[in-house]
This record gives sequence, structure tokens and C-alpha cells, in this order.
Amino acid sequence: MRLGGALARTRRGGKKKRPAAKKAKKTRARSAPGARRRALGLLIGLVVIGWGGGYLVSTQILFPAPPPPGDLFQVPDLRGLGLASASERLAGANLALGVVDSLKHPSINPNLILGQSPLPGQLALAEGPVGVTISLGPEMRAVPDVRRLTERSARTVLGTTGFVVSVDSVQSDQPRGRVVGLDPPPDSVVALPAQVELVVSLGPPLVKMPLVLGLEEDVAVAMLDSLGLVVGSVEEVFRFGRMQGMVVEQEPPADTELEPGTEVRLAIGRRGR
Repeated sequence: MRLGGALARTRRGGKKKRPAAKKAKKTRARSAPGARRRALGLLIGLVVIGWGGGYLVSTQILFPAPPPPGDLFQVPDLRGLGLASASERLAGANLALGVVDSLKHPSINPNLILGQSPLPGQLALAEGPVGVTISLGPEMRAVPDVRRLTERSARTVLGTTGFVVSVDSVQSDQPRGRVVGLDPPPDSVVALPAQVELVVSLGPPLVKMPLVLGLEEDVAVAMLDSLGLVVGSVEEVFRFGRMQGMVVEQEPPADTELEPGTEVRLAIGRRGR
């Protein structure tokens, strides 16, 4: 009985030693990630220290920043001034007049400043130059003479030379659509852009064809001639009785509106031979 008890105790003792070995393995497994994290943190710290040291050496020893500039002055607004006034204002701001350019401007009077560089309100070093652009004023041009041209041709000539075109129309003895006047007159010198009004002919005033049926031939011809109409052809047609020598047909009919110079056809009654 004692031998059996001793064997039992020996077996129980062997089983207790195995958990201790597993616990040691778990401890070693837990300590390995912590060591890696500490090594990684140390490496990052060395990199940061190295980068910071290199930055300080490069900015403070190898490539130091330039010294701060001297006094800065605010650039005044020179627009609308002449060159003499601009020079005085710049001198008062401890600045100087720089390059002077020029260009044409439709609304700014000549010799006045249009723009500047640096712009108003910016800062510049003492005695620094300020460039300006002055106006040469509007471009001047003579009105071309487009009378006797058609409206379309006159519009093209004026539009391509910088003028703005408007149109009025009047009755005239000139053909319909022909330019008979200009405002301003031809050869007037004006500032561009300028408006030019074309006066375009509507043609001669229209007249109504009168009723000449039943009139003597001479009377009918005289009436048509007084209205500016032309008797183009006179035919003779056979008629009895009192219609001898009188107008028995007319073309166009009465009350037709015609331009002066239009030809009219008449038929006169004649007794056959």
C-alpha cells in the first residue's frame, strides 16, 4: 500500500512541473513584442535627432538666411496724375519715378497716368523705382466719304475703320439704298470710337397713276409728263363715234403707285381706214 501511494505522489509531482514550463514560454512570448517596440522607438528618435541637427547646420551655418531688408515704404496711388505731380508724390514717399510707357485710351486725357507698377499700397525699398503708363488720349480719325455707295458697302467701310454706324432714310431722287449724306460730314476728324449716321435714299417719292381714260391724247400725255411719268408706247385701236383721238386703254391702271420715270402705255381710239 505504501508503494502504491509513493507512485501516486510521484505521478502527481510530474504533472505539476509541466504548467510551469508553459508559463515560462508565455512570458518569453510576451516580452518579445515589447523589445521590438522599444527598438523601433529608439530608431525613430535617432532619425528625428539626425534630421533636426542637419536642418540646423544647413540653415544656420551652410546657408544662413539673408539679413532683413531696410526700411520699406508704401507706394502711393499715382493714377490720374501728370508726370510732374507723380514725381513729387513719389519723392515724398522716398521713392523714385521709373520707366514711363504710353498707350492710347478712348476716355483718359493725354499725359495722365493710367497704371503703375508696383501697385498702390504695396511696399518698396527706399528710392525704389515705380514704373508708370501714361495715356496718349483717344485715337483720332477722319470720317471717310462713303456717299454714292450702297448702304451695305458704306457700313463695311465705316465698321472696319473703327466707326459705329446708324442709319436714317429720306426720300431722294437718288436710287433706293444709296447713301446721300453723312453725320458728321466727310473728312471730319473725330475721336474713336465715334458714331456716324448714314442718310440712305428711299428713292424718289411715289406718284399715283392718274385716270386718263376718255381724255384727248395731248391732254393725257401732258398730265403724265407733269407727274414725271413717261409715255412709252401709244397704240391705235378701232373705235366708232366720239372716242376718236381719246384714250381708251391705259397701263398701269389708275391709282397704282409708281416711281417717277416709269413708262406708261396708252391706247388711242381711231376710226379704221
